[in-house]
Amino acid sequence: MTQDQRRPQTDVDRIAEAHLDREVALSPITATYLGLPGHDGELDDLSPEGFAAHSRLRRETLAALDRAAPVDDVDRVTVEAMRERLGLAEEFHDASLDLAELNVIASPLQSLRDVFDLMPTASADDWATLATRMGRVPAALDQWTASLTAAATKGEIAPLRQYERCIEQCADLTAPDGYFAGLLTGARTDDGPLPDSVAADLRRSVEAAAGAYRDLASRLAPLRDRAPEADACGRERYALHSRAFLGARIDLEETYAWGQEELARITAEMTAVAERIQPGASVKEAVAALDADPRYQLHGTDALREWMQRTADEAIELLSPHLDIPEPVRTIECRIAPTETGGIYYTGPSDDFSRPGRMWWSVPRGVTEFGTWRELTTVYHEGVPGHHLQVGQTVHRKELLNRWRRLASWTSGHGEGWALYAEWLMAELGHMDDPGNRMGLLDGQSLRAARVVLDIGVHCDFEAPAEVGGGAWTYDKAWEFLSAHANMDDGFLHFELDRYLGWPGQAPSYKIGERLWLQLREETARREGADFDLRAFHRRALDVGGVGLDTLRSAVLG
Repeated sequence: MTQDQRRPQTDVDRIAEAHLDREVALSPITATYLGLPGHDGELDDLSPEGFAAHSRLRRETLAALDRAAPVDDVDRVTVEAMRERLGLAEEFHDASLDLAELNVIASPLQSLRDVFDLMPTASADDWATLATRMGRVPAALDQWTASLTAAATKGEIAPLRQYERCIEQCADLTAPDGYFAGLLTGARTDDGPLPDSVAADLRRSVEAAAGAYRDLASRLAPLRDRAPEADACGRERYALHSRAFLGARIDLEETYAWGQEELARITAEMTAVAERIQPGASVKEAVAALDADPRYQLHGTDALREWMQRTADEAIELLSPHLDIPEPVRTIECRIAPTETGGIYYTGPSDDFSRPGRMWWSVPRGVTEFGTWRELTTVYHEGVPGHHLQVGQTVHRKELLNRWRRLASWTSGHGEGWALYAEWLMAELGHMDDPGNRMGLLDGQSLRAARVVLDIGVHCDFEAPAEVGGGAWTYDKAWEFLSAHANMDDGFLHFELDRYLGWPGQAPSYKIGERLWLQLREETARREGADFDLRAFHRRALDVGGVGLDTLRSAVLG
């Protein structure tokens, strides 16, 4: 089906698109993230009433879907996907989990700041819009603390460790060399300095937002004092979180055992690759040798960004014979993020591709040396054939999918599972044969497998592996386990562990999602036999969009 042969819009499509329009009106942050115009000067209502408005919208949409009659397979997938996503969100709301959300990586504390990274800053008008939104940060933080307090009265409150780390983040953001100070220092248009009036408005707004973040630390303190010391959310609650991130129901005990088996397999392969790198070396000795090898070294963030961009562009050319890559998706932009958390992430293109898909690298303060051997696989994960192909192709499919399917149907297990699968795909196609790059691939896989074990084990109170002494999981055992299976800076790993403890179910969704993608590919190949075509499978599966993995399976296999 070509762009000129658009599928006629159906009642189900109209319901889905009406839902998206109302959703972004309620969540201007989502609108900016999706590249939908009209709300860039606004922020979400994060009060209990704001969360209740989202719930009303979900219930009204679910009722409309119950009355609708799907006319084809596309409609049937839309209905199944929306029922699964919206229904699950309602389960979270009924339990007040949405109001209680506070963690080190994906809660309103971060989203209220992160959204500014996606706003245009080329013109004075762009900066004026940014200043307007920035001026609304204090009210949004007030609303959020009201929601946290309301959830706490119902017994829902994030663990103590998350409160402590978030209070630290407030201090980092508002430090003399923190985000807000840096934003003012670097504020300029493409043509030069800001007009005086815009600069004055921006300074007032930024200072107000920074003051609100400083005050937030003290306002969170009473909730911190009531927060539970235990990090684990419990098995019943974990099953809900797992479904949210996978869009699939899994056997947690079986997956916990599989994670340990997978980790052992990867560790054995790393040992074999270490022998190729330096005969007789352990994995850690081989890693040290790779870090010291000038062939893999980059010096400074400018060199890092240039290497990211060059490598991402080259991957698109390398994979063109093996994957369908729509013309707008052949452009990706690589940037150094304005924050310093150490994370690497992708943001999708706007609906019209005027804002391209972007790969962001948040470099920790003081880090100036980088090793391509461990980061090549990350570029493939975030770019092509990973997130950029997956998200970009879906956004591009206007002739087939409604806007909710193209822009707002995202499930971590689907998206991160595909991106992890994409790393292995590059190895299958012969692009990870270099021993250093192969070790980088395996090192990343080791981390992903380790956190399947750690995340499920800690939160479900399963017995810890023998290598850390068995028995009940503790923070110290979790740290020992994670640091044994990840060759990364301790500061980064401490952040990673805090992330797992405060965001149950998200970290395992990468490796579990990859497992489910591989199972889907194997089942499709078994059914189709000699007619199986890998390129066609990728196109067919990606055209479904970012639905939950159970929905994806039923859509591909029928």
